[in-house]
Amino acid sequence: MAATFTKVKLSGSTDGRQILVVATATAGTLIHTAHATAQDEVWLWAVNSDTTARKLTIEYGGVTSPNDLIEVTIPAESGLVCVVPGSSPLTNSVVVRAFCATASVVSIQGFVNRIVT
Repeated sequence: MAATFTKVKLSGSTDGRQILVVATATAGTLIHTAHATAQDEVWLWAVNSDTTARKLTIEYGGVTSPNDLIEVTIPAESGLVCVVPGSSPLTNSVVVRAFCATASVVSIQGFVNRIVT
């Protein structure tokens, strides 16, 4: 049987809108909770509205360093910097969270390709 792909919004998003990163340390702001049995291919972009570049940390399924952490410096007043390019599909209800060096200046948007085999 062939796999089916469905594009879904991030579970941490309200109506598909951007998610404001308010956390400044672990556990980060909730971005997405993966499906219990399907594979979720997560795509994330960050926007920094501040006049200073900010370090963003994505907790990709856990909080262990370096295994689960993706650290990216988001340039000042940037728009749509890709921070997770659909790599390593997640499953088993693992959680993606994010925190930033400064609260409420970076937002995250994106989507999930849900893969059911």
